[in-house]
Amino acid sequence: MRERRISGVTLTTKTEDEPKFTWGTGADVLVQSILREGTEVIFGYPGGAVLPIYDALYRKKVRHVLARHEQGAIHAAEGYSRVSGKPGVVIATSGPGATNIVTGLMDACIDSLPIVVFTGQVARPVINTDAFQEADVIGITAPATKHNFQVRDLRDLSRIVKEAFYIATSGRPGPVLVDLPKDVSAEQIEWRSEKVEIHLPGYHVPGPANEKQIHRLAGAIERARRPVLLAGAGVLHAKACDRLRLFAQNHQLPVVNTLLGLGSFPTSHPLFLGMGGMHGTYAANMALSECDLLINIGSRFDDRLTCNLSKFATEAEIAHVDIDPAEIGKNVPTKYPVMGDAGVVLEQLERTTGSCKERQEWLRHLHTYAQQHPLHYENRPEDSTIPPQYVIERIRHYAGSDAIVTTDVGQHQMWTAQHYQFEHPYHWVSSGGLGTMGFGFPAAIGAQIAEPEKTVVAIVGDGGFQMTLEELAVVTELHLPIKIIILNNNALGMVRQWQEAFYEKRYAHSIPSFQPDFVRLAESYGVTGWRITERDQIDSVLESAVKNPDPVLIDCRVKQMENVFPMVAPGKGLKEMIGV
Repeated sequence: MRERRISGVTLTTKTEDEPKFTWGTGADVLVQSILREGTEVIFGYPGGAVLPIYDALYRKKVRHVLARHEQGAIHAAEGYSRVSGKPGVVIATSGPGATNIVTGLMDACIDSLPIVVFTGQVARPVINTDAFQEADVIGITAPATKHNFQVRDLRDLSRIVKEAFYIATSGRPGPVLVDLPKDVSAEQIEWRSEKVEIHLPGYHVPGPANEKQIHRLAGAIERARRPVLLAGAGVLHAKACDRLRLFAQNHQLPVVNTLLGLGSFPTSHPLFLGMGGMHGTYAANMALSECDLLINIGSRFDDRLTCNLSKFATEAEIAHVDIDPAEIGKNVPTKYPVMGDAGVVLEQLERTTGSCKERQEWLRHLHTYAQQHPLHYENRPEDSTIPPQYVIERIRHYAGSDAIVTTDVGQHQMWTAQHYQFEHPYHWVSSGGLGTMGFGFPAAIGAQIAEPEKTVVAIVGDGGFQMTLEELAVVTELHLPIKIIILNNNALGMVRQWQEAFYEKRYAHSIPSFQPDFVRLAESYGVTGWRITERDQIDSVLESAVKNPDPVLIDCRVKQMENVFPMVAPGKGLKEMIGV
């Protein structure tokens, strides 16, 4: 009998005609073990230390996406994982190949994405001799991974691979790295194809939350007059969006999203107040400031959400639901700690919490804030410059709510978060905690591979796009119909905005004196390129791009000195927004 996992389902098939023992290399064992986990695609870049692995991939005819840089490979795996919910798998060679993926590992670690990375390593006899393309991958990646392994004995390989996938996908998801010396990959072994058991005595995944904690929180919700639900990415990881919506509706709880929580609650829902934090909506930030009970489900309480901690939610009792106990009480003192999976906890709360109190006055109060201080920007038709927020709104009009949107980091990211209006989960892909420029475009590649029938739009800045633009080759090679839209202000926009606000307009190296011709660059890679310089071009170009079955790049020239508002300045509290 043989077991295979496909999309999380274990299948058992008869294999009487197969020998119980098989001769092969360590690389054969590795590839077979990866496929057992239901892996459908691998992102990677070959090199000397992983040649045995790539030879095994060739013989097994595994689907492999050849990135043009290892950082592009891991960001593509992140996009694939965020959209599909499955672990992204990456292969990189030793030395620089491994060090090139560290940014992606750290990004996935902070944003809790299940990524499994296999790096090549020099042969065991020359480890720690400064051999050619040797790097201490275990030491380098320890702070950037949930766990890492180095395989020293080929007999451990199948078990380690299974443990790597289990650790990456269970509990709070995160990246796991497996470092393979080349002689382990090349070594011959007679190996069993039977079921592999994991052995992780020190690793525990939380079960249902403690019932006392649930009852305490349920009582607080029943008593609260001004409660707010803060929904983070943990709701998405737990696949608990429907439960969140029903719980909010049943108990008339207004909802605020974190940046990475967007999509977990429909923006069109009357209980939705918008995104909170440094560039959050006025209504969302005032709700966080004035509530008497703040129920955080699956968010880290990071500094871009809370801003000045001494001024954060000063009138509220804090409840924090998180699967990672290390996050509870880390940043904000917590009266109602609940450790557990967001979906399980919401189900437990629904069974426990009594009928809600009348909260119409609180909801009307918050809706008044939303009506009096909506998101806004200057949009004069006679103005020759193009507001970037307007472009986002027109992208939303033509691409629709079912499109998957990825972004880089900076002003365009915040404008997209504010103005795109996400209705569905897993349609918003962005770098949150690490704030990684160069993330958005390769993440779109992974997203398109995960959802080949959906429209995928990569909204990027001219700065970040230049960090991973070599992945245009992948788009052409695989004929991925991604729509790449550069909001081109010829500036490192968020850096420039901070220099304007806090450094007396000393624009040190934030407005480059040279910029490539992005349209000709796209065409050199075989991608259709268009340029928008006038307002009256926007609709026709965007409509044509969305309808085009081929990949398209649009260089949209937008207002250079536009700023992201609302904004909470450093050291200020959420109530002290400017630009509202």
